[in-house]
Amino acid sequence: MTKTILRALAGETLPTPPIWMMRQAGRYLPEYRATRAQAGDFLSLCYTPDLAAEVTLQPIRRFGFDAAILFADILLVPQALGADLWFVTGEGPRLSTITDASAVQALKPADAVHDRLSPIYETLRILSRELPSETTLIGFAGASWTVATYMIAGRGTKDQAPAHAFMQADRAAFSALIDRITEATIEYLSAQIEAGAEVVKLFDSWAGSLKGDDFDDFCMAPIARIVTALKQRHPGIPVIAFPREAGERYKGFAKATGADCVALDNSVAPDWAAANVQSDGCVQGNLAPGHMVTGGQALIDETRAIVQAFRGGPHIFNLGHGITPDADPENVALMIETVRKS
Repeated sequence: MTKTILRALAGETLPTPPIWMMRQAGRYLPEYRATRAQAGDFLSLCYTPDLAAEVTLQPIRRFGFDAAILFADILLVPQALGADLWFVTGEGPRLSTITDASAVQALKPADAVHDRLSPIYETLRILSRELPSETTLIGFAGASWTVATYMIAGRGTKDQAPAHAFMQADRAAFSALIDRITEATIEYLSAQIEAGAEVVKLFDSWAGSLKGDDFDDFCMAPIARIVTALKQRHPGIPVIAFPREAGERYKGFAKATGADCVALDNSVAPDWAAANVQSDGCVQGNLAPGHMVTGGQALIDETRAIVQAFRGGPHIFNLGHGITPDADPENVALMIETVRKS
């Protein structure tokens, strides 16, 4: 039997939605913290295939999710393109910055991802061998806009102001940066698919700060270009797109980009999304991650409501964003139990 997530992505309405969770391998799990300590630091964990595969497998062993998502980071692509990348404990990633057209031109070509990111492909090969036969293997990358915001600011920012300022000051140079990231992302995801990824997901975590033509040009257009290229190279490969906080722009997003599934954040109501987004195909989401911290009857009630809202079409149950480090694994187990009994 075809794996449940692949069936949902192909447009099938299932009696019980398959389930996985963004950031399901992470700091909320004691076994992850132990493996990360063994690796020494975050980037070493990403680049050590045996350990990256181990943390990818941990939530599958513990919870029996229907999919495993590759353990890596969206900023490995900028690093492959020549950016300096490091992580500050307790604060997150830092990058050398792109501040003008000459810095864009100095980036390495898109195919630099093949050699530089070869450990990531080895992680996928290990997972292809070791995952249970019923578990789907998901690869991923950051979408072009979101990756660009980090490359310009050198870090995550609340409102992506440095990227917006660069865009306003030199739209041609900004577009060139988006193009380079897009080309590299096509190469990176194509190599992930060749290494065993059965589905790929594009995370546009900061899509919500783009409005009007900017949303069209720098969120939708690059994602459409990536989806088209991947499907030309790998016919039948399903792609999930996550334009977080797109709001009304979720409507029509699948048709505009060719994505097989649109992942939803928890700021949109499931009933609205069922009527306006699921009408075009599979949706993924969208339980608020805070329920993984607080648990209780509210978690059960909201989980049931989401399952019910999306019952009429193809649906993959997930959170509306990544699980947080303060989450309780017992609440994850309760969520899964509730989905599978709803």
